[in-house]
Amino acid sequence: MSDRILRHFVDIGDGEVHYRSCGDPNLPGLVMFHGSPGSSYSLVPLMRCMAKRRHVIAPDTPGNGDSSPLAKEVPAIDDLAAAHFRALQAIGLDRFDIYGYHTGAAICTELSGRHGDRIGRVVLDGVSVFAPDARAQLLGNNHAPDIPVDLNGTQLMAAWSMVRDAHIFWPWWDRGAKNVRGLGLPSAEQLHGEVLEVLKASRTYFKSYRAALNYPKRERLPRMANPVMVTAAPKDQLRDHMDDAVKLIPDARKIATPSREDETGIAETARIMLDFLDSK
Repeated sequence: MSDRILRHFVDIGDGEVHYRSCGDPNLPGLVMFHGSPGSSYSLVPLMRCMAKRRHVIAPDTPGNGDSSPLAKEVPAIDDLAAAHFRALQAIGLDRFDIYGYHTGAAICTELSGRHGDRIGRVVLDGVSVFAPDARAQLLGNNHAPDIPVDLNGTQLMAAWSMVRDAHIFWPWWDRGAKNVRGLGLPSAEQLHGEVLEVLKASRTYFKSYRAALNYPKRERLPRMANPVMVTAAPKDQLRDHMDDAVKLIPDARKIATPSREDETGIAETARIMLDFLDSK
């Protein structure tokens, strides 16, 4: 099995979707959807481990990374999920499992509700079920800000500060001691890569982020049509939402996974997820 990451583009009619792939194409397919802000770049370490038993495809959500934005000025999760499904049809995937982290979990929720007949199993890794006041607080504090581009290069520091501080605080803009996540920072190389992915799409990345915050999960989670694993890393900021999510999903299991702060934890997380995907 090769863990080499390949990169591709697929035309969906009103733009192109960029995706990464890894693993043997003869293995069952697994589509992995990233969180916000960022792109499928953030999933590469987990992709490599999941590729031991799956052919992994990880698209950049439209308007993120190297994927074209949708023409719609204010896309909803429904629009983004529909674009992803068109991309998967163009790639030629017939039946597949899906995984989603944060914003990606919202996309998985919508895909399962709309196209459950094409999907085997689902992993929701950090799924939010915000109360209306908590959602309003995030949106009211510009949790997913526009990053204007100017000749002074202020966009460079704006993106760097947001991505860096999201590792340290929750929410990232409220930098008080009570909000420290206890994760520390990733390597300089990893952080640099994450920031570059945001800068590529600084004019549009926030659209999917805001769509995820506005997605009515309490209404949509009960429509999921597939067996679902609900999980979150120990220091995931959405970990406390797991029980609420499990109660809303018709066929869901809450399954613990370890820290992803080192290669051992990532490999063990992948094993647990793969065991769920392989179960009957």
